[in-house]
Amino acid sequence: MYLDYYIMGIILLPALIFASYAQFKVNSTYNKYSVLFNSSNITAGELVKRLLGANGMNYISVTTTPGKLTDHFNPRTNQICLSQEVYSSSSVAALGVACHELGHAMQAKEHYGPYTFRKILIPISNIASTLLWPLVILGLIFNFGVASGGVAGNVMLWSGIGFFGIAVLLNLATLPVEYNASNRAISMLRAEGILTEEELSGTKKVLNAAALTYVAALVVSVMNLLRFLIVIFARRRDD
Repeated sequence: MYLDYYIMGIILLPALIFASYAQFKVNSTYNKYSVLFNSSNITAGELVKRLLGANGMNYISVTTTPGKLTDHFNPRTNQICLSQEVYSSSSVAALGVACHELGHAMQAKEHYGPYTFRKILIPISNIASTLLWPLVILGLIFNFGVASGGVAGNVMLWSGIGFFGIAVLLNLATLPVEYNASNRAISMLRAEGILTEEELSGTKKVLNAAALTYVAALVVSVMNLLRFLIVIFARRRDD
């Protein structure tokens, strides 16, 4: 137990602090540029609809979704879901967020490799997450520790490694998908000539801050896997 707390302190805690900073950064940057409105006075919802038509993607609809920064592209329903604040706003932050989600829709249309790979990983990660905790609970009920060896211990050990490993792989696959969507957003906005260079700079800062949260998620997942491996194998060595 003390080893677990020690490892958590020196490995996981800094990663969690970094993740908290990344979340603070994206919120503060978005709030700053959500009050800087584009000189063309076009809303994010209007712009995305225009760009969908220009790219022959009228089969995709644009709708609103509750919450703040809950914007996403749903490939199952072919919908770009924008938070109400983004949809009706003409801020440079809103335009960047909306075009980022349009970037994901374009990735799906083009069968962009990293996007397709990530899409495959998501249900696998969900299944692994669902199966891991029943194994842990059963181990506790029957007093099977992963450090004790045996069939039950080995099943729990490799299940844990597999779960955390998939989480790392999923977060790693997410990075090129998100950065590519942001690059597409900036390219579209520059090509449309809607934003001035100063406004475009603000949009970049918003998207870069958002990307930092995905870097933080990767760091946390890697540290979780490392922590799990160190604790388990240290306990097995001591037994």
